Amino acid sequence: MRFMSFLAAAAVTVLSISSTRADEPKDIVDTAVEAGSFKTLVAAVKAADLVETLKGKGPFTVFAPTDEAFEKVGKEKIEELLKDKKALAAILTYHVIAGKVMAEDAVKLDGKSAKTVNGKKIEITVKDGKVYLNGKAAVIKADIKTSNGVIHVIDAVILPPG
Repeated sequence: MRFMSFLAAAAVTVLSISSTRADEPKDIVDTAVEAGSFKTLVAAVKAADLVETLKGKGPFTVFAPTDEAFEKVGKEKIEELLKDKKALAAILTYHVIAGKVMAEDAVKLDGKSAKTVNGKKIEITVKDGKVYLNGKAAVIKADIKTSNGVIHVIDAVILPPG
């Protein structure tokens, strides 16, 4: 009888450990993969050899364009970029800020700029309570927490100046 109680207690412990691990946030890359709406972004991150970087310690703030946002760029242009690792990396790192910037902090940056990992700055504006990057890309979903930062979903791909 004692052995059965021990087994039941052990099973409960294992189940609670498993569920705790499942509840822990995933890193930026795994979160994007799991979401299912960032297939083009994930493919681009892989093509630019940025997976390990975005799985790194961070923290990072990623402005993640959806698959629909990439469709606006055009299939031919995306295919061209996927073959040009340097240009692709420049565009992707323009969507990343070092540090963790939550939506409430981003709103306070209205009219200011933020330096991206690419080294170039993005302009942040707020209109009707919505955050925009370079006056073009709107944040459509904010504050997706990950183990190494935060993701804000945007509706357009932003391009670095020059």
